[in-house]
Amino acid sequence: MKTTLLCVSIITLLAGCSMRDTVDIDQMTTTQAYDLSDGDGDGVIEARERCTDTVKGAGTDNYGCGKVKAINERKEINILFPNDSAYIAPEYYPQIEDIAIFLRHYPTTKVTIEGHTSHTGTDERNKVLSQERADAVTSVLASRFGIERSRLTAVGYGSSRPIVAQHTPEAEQRNRRVVAEVTGDDTTTDMKWTIYSVDDTSQ
Repeated sequence: MKTTLLCVSIITLLAGCSMRDTVDIDQMTTTQAYDLSDGDGDGVIEARERCTDTVKGAGTDNYGCGKVKAINERKEINILFPNDSAYIAPEYYPQIEDIAIFLRHYPTTKVTIEGHTSHTGTDERNKVLSQERADAVTSVLASRFGIERSRLTAVGYGSSRPIVAQHTPEAEQRNRRVVAEVTGDDTTTDMKWTIYSVDDTSQ
């Protein structure tokens, strides 16, 4: 008897719940409390977004604001100088122009042009020659590409900083080089790596 009453009670309860909770789906309206879309594609939902102009592909914080890093780059200019000469052939001007374009893009940056020589010759002559090579590059940056002299520094290191220790003709040629070290108060966007970065030639 008790078992029968219990079963009847359960069936009645389930039937009552089913009748009360059944709602026609066409009559339901749901309001989304938060905007879960990602308009700028930075991986942060609009409900948390504080920076809507994030550069595509940039690293971001939890609020969608792009991360930046200070500019401090070393760019080797592959100018092959003749032995005991600071002459820059016109074919190397595009490399110097790349530095000028970079400096124009970041107007508060400055560049130090480092001149280097091979081990051929005396230390005194190499010191003078490396300075002449650095001066030659800064002269092209200023006179041909319009970069202000106040943003340019030339330093000659002679043969004291070789990148190749051997004394072969090929090594000596590689050591006759100029390096541009760009530093400044400007910042650039810190880009994040993704599986698609390898196909993106703009990064």
